[in-house]
Amino acid sequence: MNHLIISCIGPDKTGLVETLSKIISKHEGNWQVSSLHHLSGFFAGVIEIAVASEKTDSLKNELKAINGLSCQIEVAEPNLPDVVSNLVLEITANDRAGIVQEVSSVIHHENGNLIKLVSTKDSAAYSGQDIFKAKVQIAIDETSVDHLISALEQIADDLMVDISR
Repeated sequence: MNHLIISCIGPDKTGLVETLSKIISKHEGNWQVSSLHHLSGFFAGVIEIAVASEKTDSLKNELKAINGLSCQIEVAEPNLPDVVSNLVLEITANDRAGIVQEVSSVIHHENGNLIKLVSTKDSAAYSGQDIFKAKVQIAIDETSVDHLISALEQIADDLMVDISR
């Protein structure tokens, strides 16, 4: 059994997910995990599929042939240990260029491993100012959590961090 990591991007149109799922099903693949989005008129997605080794090449070829969709496909190593995420942070700040770089840099320098980052841009209720919001999952040693939070809060006066475990 192979695990494929599929990254797709193309102009959004009705039926793309159905097309992907039909092809995967046709090759007896099992849709494991995904993150699919509509971004500025484009469909962008990342999908993990489990598929029999003998069906991998034909599945890859058919996915790459989808008209108007660019798919990059990698075979994942089957025996890698599961990533343990022991910390979930919700970060809110005034939006500005470079904020993701600042946050990811602090996490890296505090020996955290950024497992997942989901971000949005909203408008503040009263001022209408752009607000950056992110939910991040981090694998980090428990003894480093307080120092990480402190370092994140030093990025800017307006940055707030809420912790979940």
